Amino acid sequence: MNTQSSSQWDGLRHFAYQKEKLFYGGRSMEDFHGPDATKVNGIQAMAHRGIIGRGVLIDHVSYCLKHDKFFSFQSGRSIPLSELQATATFQNLSFRPGDILFIRSGFTAMYNALSPEERVQLAQPNPPTYSGVETGEDFARWVWEAQFAAVAGDAPSFEAWPPTTSPSLHEILLSGWGCPIGELFDLEALAAHCQATRRWSFFLTSVPLKNPGGAASPPNAIAIF
Repeated sequence: MNTQSSSQWDGLRHFAYQKEKLFYGGRSMEDFHGPDATKVNGIQAMAHRGIIGRGVLIDHVSYCLKHDKFFSFQSGRSIPLSELQATATFQNLSFRPGDILFIRSGFTAMYNALSPEERVQLAQPNPPTYSGVETGEDFARWVWEAQFAAVAGDAPSFEAWPPTTSPSLHEILLSGWGCPIGELFDLEALAAHCQATRRWSFFLTSVPLKNPGGAASPPNAIAIF
């Protein structure tokens, strides 16, 4: 079963530090495959207690539309931290330690508007080129200092892809910190409710699949207001 073809949490087996070839906790591929393989770093660890807490939504695409900053998602544009912070200020949104951060960049709305032929064309480039948050130390430092428990968005790779700096956010967050990354979340209904109520925080409950040794999982997520 491919658990990474739609909305997903990336688990700690998904991505390693590329040069060192080490996953979270210093684990290597030999820990996951072969005669001495274990289930260490599997998605079952996230399923045990779930990903539960205060969720916060940065509706970046709505901010861009209101400030004439909209861009094509296929452009591969990196969304700078300054724009995300400006969006949060515009929404009067503040953060608390342990928040689960969601960023709406517009991918779902764009994808839903494509014809079947255009969707096929979108999937052709190898490697794919997608917009997302800006890779680099500034965003990683912000996540660390804000003490976000997890990050997620509607973009296919969360960060702009392919990454332009090394290490990438996937390396830092997953392999370094054990911070879950959510991708391809459909945030359209959530954003509409937030806009209507002018409230950008909510209680999030998400229970990944208890799949021993799994690399990822559908989120099974609910936002409660």
